[in-house]
Amino acid sequence: MWIVVAFFASTILSVVVLRWVPVWFTPLMFIRLGEQVSAGQSMTLHHHWVPLEEIAPSLPTAVMASEDARFLDHHGFDYKAIEHAAMRNIKHPKKNKLGASTISQQTAKNVFLWPGRSWLRKGLEVYFTTLIEIMWSKERIMEVYLNSIEMGEGIYGADAVAEYHFHTTADKLTRAQCAMIAVSLPNPRRMNSARPSSYMLRRQQRILHEMKFVKPFPPQPAEPVSSPPRVGR
Repeated sequence: MWIVVAFFASTILSVVVLRWVPVWFTPLMFIRLGEQVSAGQSMTLHHHWVPLEEIAPSLPTAVMASEDARFLDHHGFDYKAIEHAAMRNIKHPKKNKLGASTISQQTAKNVFLWPGRSWLRKGLEVYFTTLIEIMWSKERIMEVYLNSIEMGEGIYGADAVAEYHFHTTADKLTRAQCAMIAVSLPNPRRMNSARPSSYMLRRQQRILHEMKFVKPFPPQPAEPVSSPPRVGR
């Protein structure tokens, strides 16, 4: 019983703390450092935390267009995307598996968990995704996501990729550069946003087009509905 209590208390506390505290390191960062040492390489880690206000507005739009178009509408899980992925994987079992992870799920995995496909890790991902959706705003989830996600070999977050791939800062990334970063996210160590392939360039144009249809971010408050004018007798 005490183990269960300690688990819930520690995990909930960590989610509450990280609602305000920057995420300086993630489990994946340490895993990649270990892989570099095992391969006889020098340890490389580039990560600069910057607030969401210092990230180009086109980057959240680009990652939503590429990774999670319904990010502002769902509560952590996109059931339409899950159904679509399941049907596609059943119909085409020999093709690469199509995923349906939302930005919220990827954030939970990046910050609290480790890479893998076990049922245990997936169950914990659901748990942490639910917690951050309850305790964090969509702006905070996006801020942590854009600061913690792997964006290249030893590169994590928007400001680091801006510096090392585009020689600029996160707030000065262009719309095209943001789309290219979004292209690389499914496999950032193979798809280098600084040296795009012909496939990446085609995908970039597709994302630039889809960005036109993504809801504005941060979410805009709904305008108050004005009452119709009263007609006097």
